[in-house]
Amino acid sequence: MRRIIVDYKKLTPELLDLLTQKFPDGYGDNDIIVFDNHKNETIEAVEVKTEDAIYLVKVSSKLHYTMTNFDSNDDVILNDSGHIIINEEEE
Repeated sequence: MRRIIVDYKKLTPELLDLLTQKFPDGYGDNDIIVFDNHKNETIEAVEVKTEDAIYLVKVSSKLHYTMTNFDSNDDVILNDSGHIIINEEEE
């Protein structure tokens, strides 16, 4: 199974929906995985699995904000790559 590291800026609506289902009340310290990437930088992430991959979503305050304000029934704004736009200045 592939392991994919994803920043909150690269979340798709489907992946964000999986995250909010797995962590409906938000994630805690015990949910965070800490590892060093290939650049020897320490990464903190939460894990969400799909049928074909394990996504490690980097933890940040904006991830928490995105998860808190996401409703899978709402229309979301996507960029050309299909990623959710959190703040229109960040396109």
